[in-house]
Amino acid sequence: MRKAIDGSRLRSAYVLCFASALFIVSLAGCKSSSGGSEAQSVDLNGAGSTFVYPVMSQWTSAFSGAHSNVRINYQSIGSGGGVQQVKNGTVDFGASDAALNDDQLSGMKPVIQIPESAGPVCITYSLPGLAKPIQLSSDAIAGIFLGKITSWHDPILTKDNPGVALPNTKILVAHRTDGSGTTNAFTTYLSAVSPEWQQKIGQGNSVNWPVGMGGKGSEGVTGQVRQTPGAIGYVELTFAQQNKLPVASIKNLAGKYILPDTSSTTAAIAAFTDQLSKDPRTPIVNAPASAPDAYPISTLTFLIIPKDGPDVAKRTALRNFIQYVITDGQAAAATLNYAPLPDGVKAYDRQQLQQMTAAGQPIP
Repeated sequence: MRKAIDGSRLRSAYVLCFASALFIVSLAGCKSSSGGSEAQSVDLNGAGSTFVYPVMSQWTSAFSGAHSNVRINYQSIGSGGGVQQVKNGTVDFGASDAALNDDQLSGMKPVIQIPESAGPVCITYSLPGLAKPIQLSSDAIAGIFLGKITSWHDPILTKDNPGVALPNTKILVAHRTDGSGTTNAFTTYLSAVSPEWQQKIGQGNSVNWPVGMGGKGSEGVTGQVRQTPGAIGYVELTFAQQNKLPVASIKNLAGKYILPDTSSTTAAIAAFTDQLSKDPRTPIVNAPASAPDAYPISTLTFLIIPKDGPDVAKRTALRNFIQYVITDGQAAAATLNYAPLPDGVKAYDRQQLQQMTAAGQPIP
């Protein structure tokens, strides 16, 4: 009798344990389907602009630090490369210093373009011994990059720099060889100030440079300038500072020579506020004379994001990362020579983010 009772108890205990196990598995399954994506490990891959790389590194580090399940890898390969990888579907997002135009968009799956900061494209040079930054007018810049001004002792340069003993040194132009949004911003400026440049060369991520030596990425251009006396090139301000290279003051339409920094870029953005609120792809180069403190070679930078993607966890993490970039991340941008976005552009960004979907459905 005792053995029968013990057997009954064992069978009851087995059934209870089995039922408990099923209950735990059921709970786990419910958690996974309803909210498990929040804790799921996610890897996000991005590529593109070298211009935005310094602040992108800070953004990705800060976001991953606050979200331990999200790892973000960003490759600084140039805007053209980033756009191509988005087009090929090999990255989750790209970054470009130039917005995609309608022709480019027509050849891609639907994407969202999010302006995420603005910064100056600066003119850096190698002229040891000068006590203060060299001053350059638009005529001087266009003349140098067209190959018409070949000596630092040229009359146009001496006119821009009264009282400065410029050396009779040959000018060597350094430019990007890769597809670059920085090149697009710089050539957009040159096209705006020089009809000859517009007619002969034009603007774009890559152009046929009339003169000069090429370097890959901003790292390549800064390396060329640093190693070559008399060289001149265009790079992001942070790259020039990190390489301890001087930057030129550029004459704007108000007749003032302006150094590139956060405040002068903010002034350039402010000069185009109405246009940007309607279309953030509006260039912000060569601000009108009504903006006397604006730096004339300024540009917005953009995140290029596929409108849809199959992985809900990835798309949710990406959406959250971009929300951080356009809100709290703007403070970090300001510490690295990038101008924070104005409220009108932030509002546009938030509207664009609402279009992001995962597997064709709105992101929760």
